[in-house]
Amino acid sequence: MAASVLIGILITFLVIVLVLYLVARLPIDARAKQIVQIIVIIIGIISLLKYLAVF
Repeated sequence: MAASVLIGILITFLVIVLVLYLVARLPIDARAKQIVQIIVIIIGIISLLKYLAVF
């Protein structure tokens, strides 16, 4: 059980980092890029809280 939770958290974290990296490479203006990064971080935090059984 604990190993699957840790693997899920690790995969979620890696996906968040990958998406943030790809967003940083997008040819869009800085304001839109910042908004997208904030949305990705919020979704990632909610996903991590789901793994920690808060929701």
